[in-house]
Amino acid sequence: MAEHNSGRFGGYTASRRPVALTYHQEFDRVEDAIAMERRIKGWRREKKEALIRGDFIALRQLGSRGSKRVGA
Repeated sequence: MAEHNSGRFGGYTASRRPVALTYHQEFDRVEDAIAMERRIKGWRREKKEALIRGDFIALRQLGSRGSKRVGA
């Protein structure tokens, strides 16, 4: 986090500082972490926000094909 906020890395985060960690998950293998990161990047914003909140019911509902909003 410190390296991202110091500007050491270019790319996406360079113009979006300061960055803040909103969610983390531990993995035994780096390959699994990369696969999960790619999966999350493909999600809609509302699904990412449910993950950050730890709202696993909403996360499951938002994961259903054709689901647009929770409670709709």
